Amino acid sequence: MTQPAAAPTVQQVDSKHRYEILGDGKTAGFTAYRDRDGQRVFYHTEIDDAFAGQGLASLLVQQALTDVRASGKRIVPVCPYVAKFLKKHDQFADITDPVTPEVLQWLHTVLPH
Repeated sequence: MTQPAAAPTVQQVDSKHRYEILGDGKTAGFTAYRDRDGQRVFYHTEIDDAFAGQGLASLLVQQALTDVRASGKRIVPVCPYVAKFLKKHDQFADITDPVTPEVLQWLHTVLPH
């Protein structure tokens, strides 16, 4: 008999500034962020092709945003996927800040080129 696949788990990896989702013991994807003055600025979400189509990006972002709420920070959705997720899930609207030119300029200065 084969073992059933373990449920995907999400973990924050602070040293890499991201949340990772693990499937079958492997990193299936991540959503990357940087913190700025009480805001968590999400700028990129990626799911490995081997795990595509399983709803992992949605699960990952939902758990990441729930963690942001618990931490008392606010969300800035620079990442198109996170922005799309927030349009469909308005339970995070009260802690979401708009993407502004200032945020984008700041993000450009803190990310490696």
